[in-house]
Amino acid sequence: MIITRFAPSPTGNLHIGGLRTALFNYLYARSRGGKFLLRIEDTDFARNSVDAKDGILRAFDWLGLDYDGTIEYQSKRLEIYKQHIQKLLDSKAAYYCYMSKDELEALREEQRARGETPRYNRKYRDFMGTPPAGIAPVVRLKAPLSGEIVIEDGIKGKVSIQATEIDDFIIARSDGTPIYNFSAVVDDALMGVTDVIRGDDHLSNTPKQILLYKALGFPVPRFFHIPMICNEAGKKLSKRDGAMGVMDYAQAGYLPEALLNFLVRLGWSHGDEEIFSRQALLQIFDVKDINTAPSAYNASKLLWLNHHYLNAQSNDSLRALLEPFGVSIAPNIAAILFPALKERCKTLVEMKEQYLEIMNPPVYDAKLFAKNANQGALDTLAQSLAILQDLAFEDAQTLEESFTRNIAPHKPFLLLRLALLGKGGGVPIFVAMLALGKDESLRRIAALQGAIAAHLGGG
Repeated sequence: MIITRFAPSPTGNLHIGGLRTALFNYLYARSRGGKFLLRIEDTDFARNSVDAKDGILRAFDWLGLDYDGTIEYQSKRLEIYKQHIQKLLDSKAAYYCYMSKDELEALREEQRARGETPRYNRKYRDFMGTPPAGIAPVVRLKAPLSGEIVIEDGIKGKVSIQATEIDDFIIARSDGTPIYNFSAVVDDALMGVTDVIRGDDHLSNTPKQILLYKALGFPVPRFFHIPMICNEAGKKLSKRDGAMGVMDYAQAGYLPEALLNFLVRLGWSHGDEEIFSRQALLQIFDVKDINTAPSAYNASKLLWLNHHYLNAQSNDSLRALLEPFGVSIAPNIAAILFPALKERCKTLVEMKEQYLEIMNPPVYDAKLFAKNANQGALDTLAQSLAILQDLAFEDAQTLEESFTRNIAPHKPFLLLRLALLGKGGGVPIFVAMLALGKDESLRRIAALQGAIAAHLGGG
């Protein structure tokens, strides 16, 4: 059975790079009838954040990424790590190192002066003497002195590292807490993880982890290292480019379906298809189809996808989606406005703003008002009011046809937009009238009349 995991550290917001990693793990496990596990790697007690941990869980809930079993927290597994560290000490596969920080830094300075790569010199690898006083030792793994370590990577292919490139690395700090590489290996092994899918920034950790799997007698999982997400210039993704927290996308009015669809296409493809439902992905996703080259973040593509998914929403669904943004829309108003808003808006925030622009009292665009504050406008508004007084506000198309039969169609529309919306653009004017209702529409037209008359009269 395929078992994958996502193992974030709760030291900051979950960003889209991490979310893409979670998504690939989720899809690979689910598409193969396997398990997807969630582990919180919270052993960095100085940097852990409750808000960050809660944010990860909120993001999973918002996106509908379900996981199997309960969440594992590394902070609750410290005794398990200590037992496995002791196992390596007892088998002589690891040892206590008493080199102080000052001594280690002096060694590194000497190595740099000779043009060498700074590294630990294995001073205490086979130490049998009396430990120096006052030094709390770290624990180091005995790395092989020759040969090579081979990674059979599912994306990058075969990667070989000479054993001489890896020194006896630390697996436990002087206070006994484990280093990331050690705790990750123990957890993955005990949780039965068969496939480790993660960013290629972890590739340098993999040789050390393979040595740990073997030293502990655990089977080595399959590794897949995903290329990074870049901005459109090929540089590291910054917050300005889109590297913001996952829940920031929710607050910006993106739909989870759009974000997941967008992320799965950053580094994975299936022919020329762009739109993928979750159900389709669970049938066709294969980790072997992940690209070997970095992917470029494209904000326009995300907006295009979000527009697509907004358009696919029912009126009732959209009403529910807009409620967290502080907008409660009656069903009859939704039926009138949503077709026009869907066409114009790419996010829920845009939809909220345009809805409020229609329903709130207008603030006149100063330049447009000044340009149209004349006697001709007053005459046109008076004529429009007289016609609209006698029309039924039941259907936008019928209302428009009835109105335009009685007035030159190009003359009043800009003035009506200014009266109703305060600007020259927006949703179709008779859709706005229908949403506002007859009394409010006539009131706004009369209000513009009064404002122009006051302007012309100098009052």
